[in-house]
Amino acid sequence: MRSAHAQPTAAFIFKPDIDFETAKMLHAIKTAAGDGGADSIDATGLAAALMGDSIAANLFMLGYAFQKGFLPLTLTAIERAIELNGVAVDTNKRSFGFGRLAAHDRGQVEALVRGALRDDPTPEPQSLDTLVERRAALLKDYQNAAYAQRYRNTVRTIRIAEAKLARGFSGLAEATARNLFTLMAYKDEYEVARLYSDGAFIKKLQRQFDGDFTVEFHLAPPLLASRDPATGEPKKRAFGPWMRHVFKLLTWLRPLRGTALDIFGYTRERRMERRLIADYEALVRELSTSLDPGNHALAIELASLPAKMRGFGHIKARNVESAKACEAELLVLLRNKDSQVSAA
Repeated sequence: MRSAHAQPTAAFIFKPDIDFETAKMLHAIKTAAGDGGADSIDATGLAAALMGDSIAANLFMLGYAFQKGFLPLTLTAIERAIELNGVAVDTNKRSFGFGRLAAHDRGQVEALVRGALRDDPTPEPQSLDTLVERRAALLKDYQNAAYAQRYRNTVRTIRIAEAKLARGFSGLAEATARNLFTLMAYKDEYEVARLYSDGAFIKKLQRQFDGDFTVEFHLAPPLLASRDPATGEPKKRAFGPWMRHVFKLLTWLRPLRGTALDIFGYTRERRMERRLIADYEALVRELSTSLDPGNHALAIELASLPAKMRGFGHIKARNVESAKACEAELLVLLRNKDSQVSAA
């Protein structure tokens, strides 16, 4: 077996529907690894098209890495481990084999599934204008045109300030565009309903699974969910396919989001999410007047804090609390020039 140290880095690129900045990360990997030092492949797309289930990407990636010489294991040992696991043995061996074949002759594998793969497996990094407009379009579908324009106006404010007050520096407007969108597109009941009922979800299932199938939704509706007696957290319940009709109704009602008629908007989590948007817009206004070359990096760190506010329910609440504590410390530095010098 060839030494893994002599081989290029394997970069397995997934194609999620949410934005994980794939192009940006791939560019960073290629830059760090140098010419010919990185190898990327749409493992999820290929595995799903070949095996009918995206979970097959795990064994596909294993086979790809093995064939490239990245694993200090023998073929016999890997196949025996699959057998001992005892779950979908034949399927997992086929996925592993397709991964090996892709490493040896990717063109042959892609030819088998050409119609199912995306046209652009490795998208180029997008400009700030494109980034903003794509997210504005999503926010228009999420709520309405006014909501999307509110997003554009806030990004424009910091973009103008960055160009004027920190000439030659960049990154703050992009950080604002990404993180403000994260806050404004929070996943409430209306958005979950829209994503499940817009047709794309069912189409993906139909591409991955042959024949008839039944969908069951596990949810913890804020007005209906019971609490776990041990943790006090809401417990999920199973809902049948009829829930899709409820989703369609909620999608039609999304103009009520944030109004007095929004029955979900009174929960602690929804009030927190709306407050986070307002707080972030206030932060952008402050940065747009206090920005200078000396605190530009600090401003980017502040603008990027919403990326840490991931999750739902009590998990998100804990992450928000942690991010807000960090924000308070950074704001002290931002507002105190002497502290900025010490921090630097």
